[in-house]
Amino acid sequence: MQHRISRFPIRWIWPLVIILMIGAGWLTSSIWLPALKGFVQSSVAGFRSSSPEMGHDHEAGADEHAGHDHASHAGHDESSSLELSEQAIRNIGLSAETIRPVKLETYRKFITVPALVIERPGRTRVQVATPMTGVVTHVHAVQGEAIESGSLLFQIRLTHEDLVQAQTDFLKYLGELDVEEREIKRLADVTNSGAIAGKVLLERQYARDKLSALIKAQREALRLHGLSDEQVEQIAQERRLLSELQIFAPSHDHHPQDEFKLTKNIFQPVSLSSVNLMHTAPLILKELNVHKGQSVNAGETLSILVDYEELFIEGLSFEQDINQLRRASEQSWKVDAIFDQPGSKSQIVEGLDIAYLANQVDMNSRTLPFYVRLPNEITKDQRADGNRYIEWKYLPGQRLQLRVPTEEMPNQIVLPVDAVAREGAESFIFQQNGNHFDRIPVHVKYRDQYSVVIANDGSIFPGDVMAMRGAHQMQMALKNKAGGGVDPHAGHNH
Repeated sequence: MQHRISRFPIRWIWPLVIILMIGAGWLTSSIWLPALKGFVQSSVAGFRSSSPEMGHDHEAGADEHAGHDHASHAGHDESSSLELSEQAIRNIGLSAETIRPVKLETYRKFITVPALVIERPGRTRVQVATPMTGVVTHVHAVQGEAIESGSLLFQIRLTHEDLVQAQTDFLKYLGELDVEEREIKRLADVTNSGAIAGKVLLERQYARDKLSALIKAQREALRLHGLSDEQVEQIAQERRLLSELQIFAPSHDHHPQDEFKLTKNIFQPVSLSSVNLMHTAPLILKELNVHKGQSVNAGETLSILVDYEELFIEGLSFEQDINQLRRASEQSWKVDAIFDQPGSKSQIVEGLDIAYLANQVDMNSRTLPFYVRLPNEITKDQRADGNRYIEWKYLPGQRLQLRVPTEEMPNQIVLPVDAVAREGAESFIFQQNGNHFDRIPVHVKYRDQYSVVIANDGSIFPGDVMAMRGAHQMQMALKNKAGGGVDPHAGHNH
C-alpha cells in the first residue's frame, strides 16, 4: 500500500507540470507574445536587408552607421523603410480604406470590350396615344416632368362619330326597353282578366328579349371603344352621353381598364396631385407632342414616357472573344462596368448580370452584341413651380467599357495596381510597420489595367497590412532619401 502511494505522485507529476505551464503561458501571453512577434519581425527584416538587391544601396557612408542597430525602429531596415508625416499620407491618398490587411480572394482574368448604355426594348419607353378622335382641351403635364402612374395627363373633347353613334344607339335601345317593360306589365294585367289573348303578351316579351340582346351587344361595342364597365353603367343610369375623355399615365407593368376615362367628374391634374417623393421609379415625360386646342385623330401619339429604373448596357464582343463571352454567361460570372470620369479617375460598377447574348454577329463590325442589366438610381429629386423633376445617375447614350471575366484563379493575393511600384525588373509593395512603411520586393504573377496578382511565396502573408495606393510616390521618396542630397527645407518659404 505504501509503495502505491509513493508512486502515484511520480506518475502524474509531469502531466500536471505541463498543464500548469500551458496555463501560465496563456495567462501571461499579453506580456511575452508581443516580444516574440517583434523578434520574428526583426529576424525577417534582417534577412531581407541581407539580400543581394538590398545589401549595397548605401555602401558609401556605411561605416558611420556600423554597429548602429536602430533600436528605436526595431523590425525594419532604414534603407528600405519610409516614415511619412500625416500630411504626406493624405497627399498620396492613403486612409483607413486604402491601408488594410491583405487577404486571399478569387481573381478573374478579364477581357475589356466597348459598350453603350441603352434603353430596354419594350420596357423603358411607353407611348401614350388617344383611342378616339377629339380636341385637346387640357394638358396637365410639362415636358421633363416626373409623373406617377395614374396621374391625369390630358383631357380631350370627343368628336369621334362612331363613339357618339354607339352611345346614342345604346341610349335608344335602353329607352325602347323601358317602353316594352311598361307595355308588358300593362298587358299582363289585361291578359289575366281575359280581355286580350295571351299571344299579344308573348309577342311583346319576344320584342323585349331582342332589345336586351341588342343592349348587351351595344355594351360590348362601347367597351371596344375604350369605356370601362363603370362608364357604360354610368351612361345607363344617367341616360346621358359622355363627351370628354381623360387620359391617365399608365402603370409600369400592367394596364388597367381605367387608363382612359370618359367622365365629367371633377379631376385633379398631375402637377397638383399629392405625389410621394419617395415612390420608386416614376415615369418621365420625355416628349410632349400635342398642345391645348389641337385636334387629334384616333391612334395619334400624345406623349412618350420613359422609365429609367433599369437600363441595359450593350457590349460589343469581338469575334475572337465570343467563346469566352459564352463561358462567362454559362457560369453566371459577374461583369464590371467602367465609366470614365474627369481626369484619370474611373467609376467601376461591380457585380452586374449578363441578361442575354445576341444570336447574330454583325456583318459589318464582326462583333456580337450582348446585354447587361444596369440598375439605376435617382441622384436628384426636387420640385419647381409645382412640378416634380428627377435626375437619374445613368442615362441612355453613355459610353463605357465592360470587364468580362474569362478565367478564375482562386486563393490569390490581389492588390490594386497603384499598390505596386516597378523599377526595372523589380516590383515592390509597402507594408505598414508601426509609423513606418517597409518596402518589400514581390513577384508579380499577373497584371492587368486595374489589379496585380502577387505570388504567395512568403514575401507577404494574408493579414499583413499594406498600402493599397501611392506605391510609386513612396518608391520615389525612398530614392530621394537614399541620395542624401535633399534639402530638408525644400519647398518652404520663409
